[in-house]
Amino acid sequence: MRRFIPAVLCLSVAFGGCKAKEMIDQAKIASDLNKSGSTYKLMKDVANDKYEAPKDGKLSESQVQMYLKVREHEKAIAKVAADQMQQHAKEADAAKNSIAGVVQGFKTMASAADFATADIRAAKDLGYNTQEYLWVKGQIMAASMAAFAETTSKAMAAQMDSAYQQAKKAYDEAKDEQTKQMYKQMLDSYDQTRKESQEATQSQDPALAYNRELLKKYDNELAAFTTEMSKYEQKEGDAKKSMEQWKKDMEKATQDAKAKQ
Repeated sequence: MRRFIPAVLCLSVAFGGCKAKEMIDQAKIASDLNKSGSTYKLMKDVANDKYEAPKDGKLSESQVQMYLKVREHEKAIAKVAADQMQQHAKEADAAKNSIAGVVQGFKTMASAADFATADIRAAKDLGYNTQEYLWVKGQIMAASMAAFAETTSKAMAAQMDSAYQQAKKAYDEAKDEQTKQMYKQMLDSYDQTRKESQEATQSQDPALAYNRELLKKYDNELAAFTTEMSKYEQKEGDAKKSMEQWKKDMEKATQDAKAKQ
């Protein structure tokens, strides 16, 4: 029991220290956001940054690491900005049709701008070149969206294969020429769609394929897409849950389609 009490105290101190640090960080972020002209200065600094993206479009290990660090800081800034935006909107509504309400309305718009630029502000806070960060984020988002599209395409392809097999069976069993022609047109349509899908996959940008493989070493391919969605969630974790449910639904749709073949 004597050993247990110090352990609990240590955990309490550690937890308390983490909460205190979080509160201090949030207070600093709030102070920075409240400074007059902060968004204007930020955008001016961004305009002054210069970056020449690699011609091959490929990300480096350090750039992916940079993105992940910025993303964590971005979450903290976006949270503070969102809280301020809600508070200003609430006060503006309470004081509507008054000068105070108009002032709070402007503050709401300013907080919305802070929220929209949270990622750029995070990159600047961490000392990164914002133009490089924006390019890196664009490449990572492209990789994440490609993963999203591929997962959806696989489920659709499985369903199409199932539909093709059913149409083929109906074609083989058709007794009259008119019915055969109807199913023949359906089969031709399926063949054309599959051909176009295969051509699109084969013509994938080499840089995109490379970046997707690199991203897998550090993060889930869909994480970037999920993070963007999480900015607008009402409850923390909802975006992640929705993405996990979507993946399960896609897997089930694929399995169900294959079972029918």
